[in-house]
This record gives sequence, C-alpha cells and structure tokens, in this order.
Amino acid sequence: MIRLHTLLFALLCATSSVGEAADPAKVLRLATSDIDTLDPQQLQDKFSRDIASVIYEGLCEWDYLNRPPAPVPRTAAALPVVSADGKTWTIKLKPGIYFTDDPAFRGKRRELVAEDYVYSIKRYIDPNLRGGGEPLVADLIVGARPLVDAASKPGARFDYDASIDGLRALDRHTLQLKFRDVNYPLAASLLVVEAVAREVVEAAGGDIQTRAVGTGPYRLREWQRGSRIVLEANPDYRALSFPPSRDPALAATVALMKGKRLPAIGRIELSVIDEQQVRLLEFDRGKLDVIELRGEAVGSVLKNGELDPALAKRGIRRVPYATNSVRAIYVNMDDPVVGGMSNERVALRRAIALGIDVDTLIKVVYEGQGIAATQIAAPGIAGFDAAAKPRVYDPKSAAALLDRFGYDKRDAQGFRLAPGGKPLGLTLTIFTPTVWREIQILLKKNMDALGLRLDFRAVPTQDLFKEAAQGKFALVIHGRSATPNGLIFQSFYGPAPPEMNESRFRYAPYDRALDEFFRAQTVPDRQRAARVMTDILQSYVPVIPLLVDVQNAFVQPWLLGYYPSPFSAYFQYLDIAGTGNR
Repeated sequence: MIRLHTLLFALLCATSSVGEAADPAKVLRLATSDIDTLDPQQLQDKFSRDIASVIYEGLCEWDYLNRPPAPVPRTAAALPVVSADGKTWTIKLKPGIYFTDDPAFRGKRRELVAEDYVYSIKRYIDPNLRGGGEPLVADLIVGARPLVDAASKPGARFDYDASIDGLRALDRHTLQLKFRDVNYPLAASLLVVEAVAREVVEAAGGDIQTRAVGTGPYRLREWQRGSRIVLEANPDYRALSFPPSRDPALAATVALMKGKRLPAIGRIELSVIDEQQVRLLEFDRGKLDVIELRGEAVGSVLKNGELDPALAKRGIRRVPYATNSVRAIYVNMDDPVVGGMSNERVALRRAIALGIDVDTLIKVVYEGQGIAATQIAAPGIAGFDAAAKPRVYDPKSAAALLDRFGYDKRDAQGFRLAPGGKPLGLTLTIFTPTVWREIQILLKKNMDALGLRLDFRAVPTQDLFKEAAQGKFALVIHGRSATPNGLIFQSFYGPAPPEMNESRFRYAPYDRALDEFFRAQTVPDRQRAARVMTDILQSYVPVIPLLVDVQNAFVQPWLLGYYPSPFSAYFQYLDIAGTGNR
C-alpha cells in the first residue's frame, strides 16, 4: 500500500480533538461581493465558495501556507491510503465530528460519517443540480456512469438510494473510492467535496442555499442579500493548531501563532462592497480588518511601488500576490455572429485577440498590478507553461486578417461588415463597477481601431454568472478561479455542462488531450498534454486570456495569522490581538 504522506507531515498537521469556544468579543470584519448560494454542491462563484468553505468541510483542504498547495487532512484522520495500482483510495474519518444543530436532527447530535461523503459526492455528480454534474468524475468512479445517465433522461431524478461500486462507506468512519483509471487530479478533487447531511437537504426540499448546516468552524447567523453575511463560531468545533510552512518568509508568522488555540474569532461580519475604492475607504477608517484589492484601487496607497510610509507607520502590512484566476473574454461558440468553427469566425476571434492592448490595460487600469496572460492556467497551477510565447498586441496583423477572411467591407460609419455584407456587431457582457467602465473605454478604443463595432451590456455580478451559464451572451469577461491540480482545463471539455463549459466549445482533439492530462503519471507528460490544450485554445479562440490579477492585501496590525490564499478561505486560522477589536 502507498501512503500519500509522511509520518512527520501527519504529526505537524495533527489537531486536538478537544475544542475551546472562540471569543465572541473578537469580530472579524471583511468585504465581499454578493453571494448566490451556500449549497456546496451548487456553487458557481468564488465569493460564495469562500464563505461555504468555513461552514462545510471536505475530507481535506488545500494547504493554507505552502505553495503550490497540496491536500491536507481536514475531517480525514490522514491522507488516503492508495492501492498499488492507484485505483482504490481508502480514507478514514476522524470520529466525534458533528454537524451544527438543525430541526432535521430532531434534537439529537448528528455525527459526520462516511455515508455523508457518499451522499455528497453523489450530489456532486448529479446532472440535475445547477452545476450540471461532473461528467469526467462520473466516468472515473466505478459504477457511477449508468446512474448519471439514467438521471439525465427527461423528467428523471438522481437515485440517491442506488449503490455505486466505486463509492462506498466500508464502515461508519471509512470511505472507499474505486476508479476505472489512475487519475490523480480528478481523484484529489473528491477529497475537497464538502459534506452535507441528507436529512437536512430532504427536509429543505433540496434547497439548502440558505439552510447551511455543516461541520465547519463557523455557522451562518445572518444573510441579507446584497448587504451582509454574518457567521458565528461553531461552539462544538474541535480545536486546531496553526499550520506549518516550508516557506522561510512565513517563519515569523508561524512562530507568532504557535500555541494559540484556534479558532479564536467568535464572529465574522462580511459587508457586500463591490467598489474597490469604497473597500479602501472603509479599511482606512479601521472598519475592515483586511482587504484584497486589484491594481486599479491601489494607486493612492502605494508610493513608487511600495506601501505608503504613512500607512506603514500605522502598522499596516501589504502582501502582494498573483491570484489563481486568469481574467479572460469567453466566447459563446454557439453565437451566430462570433461563434462557430468556420475559417472566417476563427479569424474574427483571432483578430479580436490580436487587437487588444493588454499591456496598456495593465498599466492604465490596473496600475501595473497584473501579468499579461496567453493561457487559461495561472502561474502555480498544474499545466501552466512558463515557456509559452508572450502575448502579442498587433493591430496591423489583426486588420489584415479581417480583410483576408471577408470582413473588408465597411458601413457608412466605417465599421466592418460581416462576410456577405450583413451588419456586424459584437456585444460584451461585463460587470457594473467603475473599473469595468474603464475597461470598456479601452476595449472600445481597441475595437474601433480595427473597425469592429463593440457594444457593452453591464450587469450585476451574480447576473453575469447566471447568464453565462445560460448562454445568454456573445462575449463575456470575468476571471475563473482554478484549483492547484489543473481542473481549469475542464472548462473547455466538450461533454461538460454549460455551467462549466460556458463557451460551449466542442472539439474532440481537445477532449483527448484533457484525458491524457488527467491520466499522466509524470509532470512532463502532464505538461505535454496541457501544451496541446493551450495550442488548441490559441488556434480556435473560444477564450481570449487577458491577464492574471496581482492582488494587494492590506492587513491591519491587530489581525494575526493572515496569509492570502486564492484557493479557499481560512478564517479559522486567524486571530485578533487583545480580547476584542481595536
């Protein structure tokens, strides 16, 4: 048998089984964009996912302090024991972990058991939930595909009572996963599927978007849509120790937090604030404990690229970091104007990509806080190619490409016509805050220079994600967070549901390369498959990568244990100096 951890690592990550109540006087105050749901199997945006991640728990979590992060045990007693052929994973759960109270439990304490992960993984692959299921996972787990296919028929429902050979609870605290093939990235993704209690889901009629009952360090106290979310510490949560780190730069933080009983913070108040400048003002007033800002908002607090000395004197820290998200323009490949695989449509998309001045976008809009992107995987994500060709801004070649493929005719206003002489208009769906209006101005200027008519449709955050999933767009711009193991490449997998493959890109060679990526046993083999996928995306352009955000975290001096992570929220590892706030 092969274990995925060393004894030393397990000892370092060990947690106490005896909890101690967090301090209700310690209130963590944060800003967030609006959230949509707290159902962990139906999340579609980072903001909802971050909050859900401290209410619910997977078997593992992504390592808080180490980069690139690996899965570390959360409710699991240890990392999986893997069979010699790599196809059977066995995970032991820690006993004595309980869900927070809910009427569905009829006044009894409800322990987390292996069957809860069986049920939650079934929800994860259910094609009838809003996420549309996980077709590659359904193919991977032995015996799951027939059940998913049956549930995909018109009017059918997923049979949660049916057994799946590759998804079983061997006993109360032992989960066994059996796979048809060796596939570490997809198998590892199941370790972070968060557990829900079946009786709560059924009591809620399947709708648990606000009935958030988990085993995590916090529970939902209040949710005013569009205004604020309040979490309070789970009084029955087990005690944690601050995680270790291999990074010498974090040695002081680890030493400072050593011996602290965690979670320490009793209440978390998240205010819905979309505008970056408003977040900065609230932080400056001491009303927020930490903010993470994109480049467009940091000009007033940086002097010559460094933290303003006046802020440094107040004890405020700045922590810059590259995110796991590539901001990109996604193309609806079913759109009658810009979609499709014909030569003239591919040429149109390539011309748009060549005609966008990303360097100016980063310099002017993002205050230089960005990295030009040519691929959908950000640095630090499996499949990222550090040797990839740099991004090219070449409006002259873009215009020649349009002329060559039939977009050479113009209307009375000087805008290009489609091949055949019909009017040509492009519409980009975009977010509403101020920075996005600045992006509109730059993109409009770039497209005007090519003779392409570009209009914009600005919508609120959650509406944009919903419309993208429903295919109600021609072009849409946003970032997409990626897990460390490269699952971002699934975003263009042909059979994937539109909630995942919003571009509706379908190309068999890409699907084969994705399969090779997941099956690869070595990093070079995985990298070769990723390079094939990147080349295909650059050739057919269902997506136009623009930039990787460089976020700047600003931390108040009283907030302890903070380290920025794009992969999840880790409120349970934070503390506030003294007995209360400020």
